[in-house]
Order: sequence, then structure tokens, then C-alpha cells
Amino acid sequence: MKTVQLGSSELQVSALGLGAMFFGTRTPTDMSYELLDEYVAAGGNFIDSANIYAHWVEGFKGGESEVLLGEWLRQRGNRSQQIIATKVGFGYPGVLQELTPRTIEEECNKSLKRLGIETIDLYYAHVDDYNVPMEEVLEAFDKLVNAGKVRFIGASNYLAWRLEEARGLSEAKGLSNFVCVQQRHSYLRLKPGGSTAPQVTTNTDLFDYSRRRNFPIVAYSVLLGGAYTQPDRSIGREYLGPDSDARLAMLKTIASETGATINQIVLAWMLHSDYPTIPLIAASSHQQLQENLGALDVKLSADQMQRLDNAR
Repeated sequence: MKTVQLGSSELQVSALGLGAMFFGTRTPTDMSYELLDEYVAAGGNFIDSANIYAHWVEGFKGGESEVLLGEWLRQRGNRSQQIIATKVGFGYPGVLQELTPRTIEEECNKSLKRLGIETIDLYYAHVDDYNVPMEEVLEAFDKLVNAGKVRFIGASNYLAWRLEEARGLSEAKGLSNFVCVQQRHSYLRLKPGGSTAPQVTTNTDLFDYSRRRNFPIVAYSVLLGGAYTQPDRSIGREYLGPDSDARLAMLKTIASETGATINQIVLAWMLHSDYPTIPLIAASSHQQLQENLGALDVKLSADQMQRLDNAR
């Protein structure tokens, strides 16, 4: 798997990241290990977690994904080959949703302990906090970088103008700056007035910002939880807008032309985008993971990309 530089950071990350949200909860430990091993064997090195994963699964309280990753890293002895990303900001039992300096530092220390590592490669602000001045948020993250607990910082669920505000403050104050944004992103677009709150979905403002600043979008929920292809999972109403039928039809057309699956076309479309995009893939089975990895071999022509982009 090819690697790409993550924005202004020194991180060389694989073209497809692996989301570990349900590892250790819905996905049992043995299967989680197998999927991690399979991803690494394919050349992957960019693994995504968060402090809250996955507290909403019955019987769990959060932190399970990080604990599993930490044990897997220890058993495999491959910490130096992997780029580990995790997050702070959303609430989970005993922790408020906030980005106060105290919460950022305390949650970082807890994540480091659960992961069993000395430094987090990429630490995200998981959600914007308008109640804390941006400068205070950046100073708190910068403190972690200077302490050697974090290498680089990212934003998640931030609007483009807030990213630009952060960039300006970081440059003016000499603080660590966000090197990427992790955002909800798929081929189907939100209908006018549609919302995925508290998650923030990509929009034209973010695409323009990404192009202009060469600022990577790390995309999550790329396959809409399997809704493109699994008949038992319906596409959310927020995506059923005036162009959804045309875009779904175009996916089928391009899949037929290339011999790829619809899911692979969605991923390939992202990989061929003219703004830097790193899709996060998720899987609970070997078949799902192999299908996702197969998107790396799908080549889309300029004409096919234009038709996908313009379908409406």
C-alpha cells in the first residue's frame, strides 16, 4: 500500500487508514487482532481510535478500543511501524464533552496508559468546543507536544473557518497547529438542511480549504455503515436529497464499467479526489476488509471521475 505525507506533518501514512472503533467491543478480540494483522500485512500503518470507543455498546464504558490496540502492539512488537491516532473531546461516562486544558491533558494521559505507549502520533480534538477560546485549546495541545506525549495534532468535526482561525493563531503564537481534519465524508451528499450532528459532514467550504491549504481530510463513515450495499441497512434520510438517485445510479454504472464493487468505487472516488483525502475503512470480517483494500487497485479515468463528480 502506498503512503502519503499527512499534510505539514512528518507522518507518512498509508493511503487507507483503519478505524478501530468497535475493536474489543462489537468485534471480539480474536477477530480484531486478525483484522489488524491483515491490514498491516497489506501495508497499512494508520490506525484510528478514540478515548470514547465504544462506550455506547451495551456492557462497555469506553476506552476498550485503545486497550485492545495497546495489547496488540505489545504482542506484535510493532509499535515503531504503526501510526496511532486517538482523540479527546466527546463525553463518555465520568468525562464531560469539552476541550478544557485540564480535560485534554487528563484524557491524553489516560489514552497513553490504555495504549501502553509513550507518545501518541496524532491526537485529535474530536469535536469543536465553542465555550473554550481556540487559543487555550491550542496551548493545551501544544503543551502535550512539547512534553513529548503527542507528535502531531488534528481536528475532527470542525468547520473550515474554524480551521483557518486555528491556523492563524498557531502561526501568530508559535503553537502546534492542526495537520489534518477528520470529517464525516461519503459519496452521497447531505440534502439541503440535512444534519449529522454532532458529527460534521464535509461540504464545499471544506473541500476548497483542503485544496487551497493542501490540508488532508481523513474521512470517516465513508460507506455509511454498509448502507450502499447491505439491504438490511437503509441510507439515512439526511442523504436522500435531490441528487441521491442520480449518484446511486452513477455508482452502479461505474462499478459495472470497472468490475469493482459499489463500495470500492466510493473509496476509489475518494482516493482520486483533487483534494487530499485519506479514507478510514472499517471491517468486522475478513471479507469486508479485503473488499475495502481492493479499492486500492481500482483505477478511475478522468471521464469516470467527472461523471461521478457531476452526477445530480
